[in-house]
Amino acid sequence: MSTTTTIVTRGDSKIARSTKRVEPIYYLFLLPSLILFTLAITVPAVMGIFFSFTDSIGIGDWSFNGLTNYIAAFGDPAILQSYLFTFGFSLATVIVVNVIAFLLAVGLTSRIRFKTGLRTIFVIPMVISGIIIAYVFNFLFSNSIPALGTATGMEWLQTSILASPDLAWVAIVIVTAWQAIPGTLLIYIAGLLSVPGEVYEAADIDGATKLQQLTRITLPLVAGYVVINVILGFKGFLNAYDIIVGLTGGGPGTATRSVAMTIITGFNGGDYAYQMANATIFFVVAILISLLQLSMTRGRNAL
Repeated sequence: MSTTTTIVTRGDSKIARSTKRVEPIYYLFLLPSLILFTLAITVPAVMGIFFSFTDSIGIGDWSFNGLTNYIAAFGDPAILQSYLFTFGFSLATVIVVNVIAFLLAVGLTSRIRFKTGLRTIFVIPMVISGIIIAYVFNFLFSNSIPALGTATGMEWLQTSILASPDLAWVAIVIVTAWQAIPGTLLIYIAGLLSVPGEVYEAADIDGATKLQQLTRITLPLVAGYVVINVILGFKGFLNAYDIIVGLTGGGPGTATRSVAMTIITGFNGGDYAYQMANATIFFVVAILISLLQLSMTRGRNAL
């Protein structure tokens, strides 16, 4: 990138303006990534939206059917249930993850022993595959915990939570939070370490308690990091798939079937165009949520 200086004359004064010009070589370096992104993301997305207006099953002949798929999707109870579950699960998980991660970050940045080792231990779940985590917890919920309930005589533990249509979502929230907390924790640690120590020293001199320092100093100063974690978390949880597949398979029945799982199951079941319409709707909903989040946070809590 080169800089060009231009002299602008205003009356009797001269003002120097610098203009940055991008060298062509930068566009050449950008080209491979742009081509890969277009072929892997943009082209399939455009083709999917195109086929959502057809009766295609993914292969063979097809014909246009207009908005038939979209009209049917809006009146499909299974699709509406998947949206209700996905948004409810995402909201609950965002709250659980951020509360626990923030409290852990406060503890791991305080003056405690072995905090470096504890930080390493707490981030281990982040590097484990979600499907592996789901299968491990599936065994715990289905075998270990009921066996513990039988041995101790606790009847409420003797039945797997995964078998309950009303409680299976709790297990998904627990497992998803267990994997998501480390990433959120690292962001909060970075935010807490950026707060000047002099602020807390002044608060100690003024006689502020630890709770007052947490609510009136720490939280306001790391509010930008809270916003980041909430946006990233909610966006990620909307796409929940692997943990649900390994933990409940969408069951019992369809009680824990997410939007992503509904779409992929439909692809495998021959409802390609119909679920592509569902995917397009979900894409538009995700964009609207992102725009809403940006409008609510724009100009505030900037890092």
